[in-house]
Amino acid sequence: MRILIAGAGATGGYFGARLAQAGRDVAFLVRAGRAEQLGNGLRLIGPETDETVQVHALTAEQLDDRPYDLVILGLKASALESVLDQLGPAIGPETLILPFLNGMRHLRLLNDRFGTDRVLGGSVRVVTHVTADGAIRQVLPLAEIVLGAQPGGPTARAEEVGRELSVPGYRLRVTQGILTTMWHKWAFIVASGVGSILMRAAFGEISAVPEGQDFIRDVIAETEGVLKAAGYPASESSHRSSLEMLTQPGSPFVPSLYRDFTEGRDHEGEHLIGDFAATARELGVDTPLTDLALLQIRVHDRAKALAPDHV
Repeated sequence: MRILIAGAGATGGYFGARLAQAGRDVAFLVRAGRAEQLGNGLRLIGPETDETVQVHALTAEQLDDRPYDLVILGLKASALESVLDQLGPAIGPETLILPFLNGMRHLRLLNDRFGTDRVLGGSVRVVTHVTADGAIRQVLPLAEIVLGAQPGGPTARAEEVGRELSVPGYRLRVTQGILTTMWHKWAFIVASGVGSILMRAAFGEISAVPEGQDFIRDVIAETEGVLKAAGYPASESSHRSSLEMLTQPGSPFVPSLYRDFTEGRDHEGEHLIGDFAATARELGVDTPLTDLALLQIRVHDRAKALAPDHV
C-alpha cells in the first residue's frame, strides 16, 4: 500500500517511523518547517532506545495527482478540517481513511465527507511527546493500534490494512467493535485529563497521597457512567486497565492534553473534555469533576487570550 500520514507529531511520527523502519511505502504530510526538520531523519527516543529513522516528508504543495491507498490522520483535532482541504490530490475513490484522533466528533465529520465505507475507526495508545528539537520521546513502552470497519463498513479491507500496518515496534489488533474501543479510549483520556488538570500532578504523585486513589476512582466512575448511558459500558478488563494505569506507584504518566495545557500550547480540551461533558448532559448524566476541569480549562484559556503579548 501507498500510505500517507498527515502529521509527524507525537502519534503520527511514532507509528509512521516504525512503518518506515519496516520498509513500508509511507510518506508524511507536514508543514514546511517540519519537513526541513525531518530532512535528517526522525529521531525516536525510548526507555531502551535512541535511533534515527530516515523518512519521506512532503508539504501540501508537493502532493501530486496519484492517490494513496491509505491516509492516516495523526494530528490534532484543531487542524483536521484545514488538512482535509489540503489532502484532495491524495484521496481517490478507493482511498481508505484511518483517523488516529481522540474523541468521537471527528468520526462524524469524516463520515459526512467520505462515507462510512471509506472511513475506518482507529484508536491508538502510546505515551509520547515531541521534544524541543523535533524528536519523538516515548515515555512508557506501551504502543498499540486498534482499528476496524465501522458497522456496515469494509471488514475485508480493514483486515488488509491491519496486515499492512503490522510491523515491529507496537501491537496491532483489528476488531469488529471499533466504536466501543474508541468510546472507551475517549473516556480514559477524559479521566486522565480531568485528574491531572484538577490535581496539577502526574498520576504517581496523585495516587501516593492519602485519598488520592479514591479521587482517581471517582473520576473513572464518572466517565464510566457516561459510557454506560451511551451504550458502551466499560468491561471489567477495561476498568481494571484504567485503574492500574492511573494508580501505578511512582508513575510519571500525564496525558498529552495536560502537557499542552500547562506548557501554553494549543490543546484539545474542548474537543475532548468539552465534548464529553456536553455528551453527558445530553444523556442526563451528572459529571461534576469533568465540569470542574472544563471550567478550569476555559478560565485558563480566557486569561491566556486576554494576556498582553509580553506576558
